Amino acid sequence: MRRTRKRSTRAKRAVAASVALILGGGGLIAANVYASAGQGWGDPPPPDRPNAVSTIDCPDVAQELTEVPESARASVDRELATLDSQITVAYQRFADNRERVESDPVFAEQQILTPLKNERLNILQRITQLTGKQLDSMAPCTLRADDEGGDNGAGEGDGGDNGEGEGQEEPEGQSGNGPEASDFVDIQSVQPNVKRPQQRRGASRGTFATNCGRNENGKFNPDNVIVAPGVSNGAHHMHDYVGNQANDAFASDDDLARGRTTCRNQGDRSTYYWPVLRLQNGQAEDDAQADGGGKDQNVGEIQTPAQVTLNFVGSPVSKVTAMPRFLRIITGDAKAFTNGDANANASWSCTGFEDRQLKDKYPICPQGSKVVRTFKFQSCWDGRNTDSANHRTHVAFADPASGRCGNGFRAIPQLVQRIVYDVPPGPGFAVDSFPEQLHKPITDHGDFINVFDDRLMRKVVSCINEGRRCA
Repeated sequence: MRRTRKRSTRAKRAVAASVALILGGGGLIAANVYASAGQGWGDPPPPDRPNAVSTIDCPDVAQELTEVPESARASVDRELATLDSQITVAYQRFADNRERVESDPVFAEQQILTPLKNERLNILQRITQLTGKQLDSMAPCTLRADDEGGDNGAGEGDGGDNGEGEGQEEPEGQSGNGPEASDFVDIQSVQPNVKRPQQRRGASRGTFATNCGRNENGKFNPDNVIVAPGVSNGAHHMHDYVGNQANDAFASDDDLARGRTTCRNQGDRSTYYWPVLRLQNGQAEDDAQADGGGKDQNVGEIQTPAQVTLNFVGSPVSKVTAMPRFLRIITGDAKAFTNGDANANASWSCTGFEDRQLKDKYPICPQGSKVVRTFKFQSCWDGRNTDSANHRTHVAFADPASGRCGNGFRAIPQLVQRIVYDVPPGPGFAVDSFPEQLHKPITDHGDFINVFDDRLMRKVVSCINEGRRCA
């Protein structure tokens, strides 16, 4: 799905920008200016409603598949994508019958959970045949409440007050599946929390910047060629793409090698992509009736970033080695709300406050400050594989205290991706997500496939290792 319609500018949102933001005494009141019939924020359920549930929680099978025969990987990925589609359908059934589900546990079990378990069991048995790994115990799912809260979600180091004051309006979010008020925090109430490993002798101190634009041309699709190759709408949410323009679910390495690029340096045909950010302003987007958009509970006006910077940096303790061509890296976890935060990695902040990073909260920025998403990708590679069965174990993060890679891993240029948005202040935006993940900030993630040509990759490595700044 390719679209070229230009996104609206801040000037076109002048009315929305008048959102009232009152800060003081540790509290916060935000007026909702985005509500509209059928979309946007609504009246939340009473906090003390018995049996209140918000989503479907299923075990993430992909995380368990650390070893899959190479010949079976494509088939396994397709089966995993089917599991995601099953959850999406079950979540819609749950959302359409929420009141009855909450009042009648028998209905919930018979009409939601048992059919989903049986559907999952069929897929899991096929995956077992492909991998030899017994997975039947992962078939059952549960219903759970949105009990997230209390932690400010500091992405690095220690955080501070979460800034959730009394009197804040409770937005229900995108047709009832998020975000909500507790997903936002006043950035000014968060204490500085960024810590960096000390650079030591032998560190690679240079940087290489690649300029690939801001997706001004509007390339979007709900595919993910890394985790669901060959599956349309494998992500169930819309992605922004910069760099390689051939990226969709069916793109091969050869397609990417030949693809056009938005990068200024044509030697970089890499693909960089992430979930779009939308304003919850009741405006129907082009994809309101499409897969990845309204059909997957992702509604609102897609925002083109005000700025995107893509920098490759070095190791605080060693030189870096070249990335292999077609290396695939996913940072963060699109299912972190139900999976837990073990693989969550995106950070949220505001310009002027980037020494304060949040992981499981969206920031409320003061007037004149912009929302910032930052992804620091894995910087250690196993030296052999360009991908792995679960798309994680072939790369790793350096030790946060020492900055060193683990045994058998070597330092590679680390991609640091920074995305800035000029949106009205207040809790009126969210990233796309799988429907059952409720648009939580902790589910934010970034994807990267290295398609630098060999000559440019050598330049990247030499710039970083020699301590120079290059572009």
